[in-house]
Amino acid sequence: MDLSQELLAKLDVLRTALAGLPAAEGLRRLTEEFEGSIAFSSSLGIEDQLITHYIFEQNLPVRVFTLDTGRLFNESYTLLHRTNKHYGKNMEVYFPKHEAVEQLVNGKGPMSFYNSIEDRKECCYIRKVEPLNRALQGVQVWVTGIRADQSGARQDLQLLEWDEAHQLIKYNPLLNYTLDEVLATVKALHIPYNPLHDKGFVSIGCAPCTRAIQPGEDFRAGRWWWEDNSKKECGLHAR
Repeated sequence: MDLSQELLAKLDVLRTALAGLPAAEGLRRLTEEFEGSIAFSSSLGIEDQLITHYIFEQNLPVRVFTLDTGRLFNESYTLLHRTNKHYGKNMEVYFPKHEAVEQLVNGKGPMSFYNSIEDRKECCYIRKVEPLNRALQGVQVWVTGIRADQSGARQDLQLLEWDEAHQLIKYNPLLNYTLDEVLATVKALHIPYNPLHDKGFVSIGCAPCTRAIQPGEDFRAGRWWWEDNSKKECGLHAR
């Protein structure tokens, strides 16, 4: 039995063990099983700041990393600095390969993602997906900050899933949390978070591709708003 088969065989047992556990306890339980083989990818969004808090405050053996696409808001870079200082730890930072970025920008210009969905996905792949693939090498459990009500494409997700593309277990500890619950917890625990969240930005990605949303708009309306597609994803969580 190879590693992927072993991990798949554990899924049902783990789902039972983690059912009903709060996020902090679920993370701690998984580290008992997979110490040294768990990684958390933080987008520096408010959900991810809560998970980072649970990992750093409990000193859990989980790699915490973020992707610097080169196009982030200045507020995101400031938050990264504040978070590292607040917890006395450093998130790992993964960058896109400079050759691919240079080829993209020199060939199609710095704003090619506005041209078409295909061009946007190409930019996302170079700046986000490929660095993520490198960051997840050797990982058995990938922790994410996904919540079910973030988009229609995430409604049928499970707390623990098998990620076929990366051949690992994916853990979504905040899956059933609401945004209000996350925000209230973050504020109660005095966790650093991006001030853009207080200005209508519910989802914060690259600066050219993110805007604030208006009351009543869909959660994902602020991402790639020029695209007519209710199931907009960058490819990091493709299923």
